[in-house]
Amino acid sequence: MSDGLWTIAEVADYLGAASTGSARKTLSRWGVTAVGRQPGRAGASLYDPEAVRAARDAAPGQGARTDRTTEK
Repeated sequence: MSDGLWTIAEVADYLGAASTGSARKTLSRWGVTAVGRQPGRAGASLYDPEAVRAARDAAPGQGARTDRTTEK
């Protein structure tokens, strides 16, 4: 991974996502937005690595049923 901001391909690699599209959907669900774009017509969106790491750490995990609680 490069220093500074991450492209969606680098985010997908970090998250272990199957594709960049799936990484975008995950980031959207977590509320992480792009902070910039690479220059040029085909420039990729750029994401803050700290925001990506924080969102991943706060995620409940695969299979978590967030619609259920154990409190009564």
